[in-house]
Amino acid sequence: MAPSNEAQEAPRVSDSVAGFHNSRVLRVYHWNSNLFSFTITRPLSFRFHSGQFVMIGLPSFPRPLLRAYSIASPFYAGELEFLSIKVPGGQFTSLLQNINPGDQVLLGRKTVGTLILDALRPGRRLFFFATGTGLAPFLSLARDPDTYDKYEELVLVHCVRYVSDLAYRDTLAGHFANDILIHDLAINKFTYLPTVTRDDFPQRARVTYMIEHGIPSRNGTAQLLDPANDRVMICGSIAMIENCRSLLESRRFVEGSVDKPGEYVFERAFAT
Repeated sequence: MAPSNEAQEAPRVSDSVAGFHNSRVLRVYHWNSNLFSFTITRPLSFRFHSGQFVMIGLPSFPRPLLRAYSIASPFYAGELEFLSIKVPGGQFTSLLQNINPGDQVLLGRKTVGTLILDALRPGRRLFFFATGTGLAPFLSLARDPDTYDKYEELVLVHCVRYVSDLAYRDTLAGHFANDILIHDLAINKFTYLPTVTRDDFPQRARVTYMIEHGIPSRNGTAQLLDPANDRVMICGSIAMIENCRSLLESRRFVEGSVDKPGEYVFERAFAT
């Protein structure tokens, strides 16, 4: 699950901002009334691995409000981008959704997360399963050259309620056309499968249905997951994660970690 979005609104506070960078908002884009993304400056010393998340903060008296957000940017980007929902009445997002270019935000110095390539055993195909803003870490991983070096095929399934929730749809469908480092690789290896559950749309299947009945492939056939060749990363709502885990483990997929790589991983930040 993306730490930035699907979890219950639960801001954290800190006694000090010593462990944070001060970053400046560069751009804000509202996809619809419930979803927005924002881009901030990247400190020269800031490093992260694709798929990780970081704490984002807003100055507030007497202590800053903090929340975990998956990094949507590729590791080589000069800016940092994040994707967020707007939680009705949320203590944090009710403020964050009103930021404008030039505003200051706090950026944590430490990045963490379980959606790491090294937590997976070698395989042939890598599947990203996301609901809502669980898309964010996969935007980073799908623009990492190491991901394409490790796998012959990448498939991103993004499940949302409404068509307007398909953030970055044009970017993904266009195989990252504006990214000269990745575009050619993505054309040959990357498949984007958006699916919508409450609007008319060509694909309306939930992620769990695809796991059970097969995932559409480039040649139009349904591909069933195989633990011998396929690896899976999951990020989204708690219910979606747990349902996917049950289905995968019934098919002999084993959860992995950096210490003991396996066939699948999921974002543990709020999935308890």
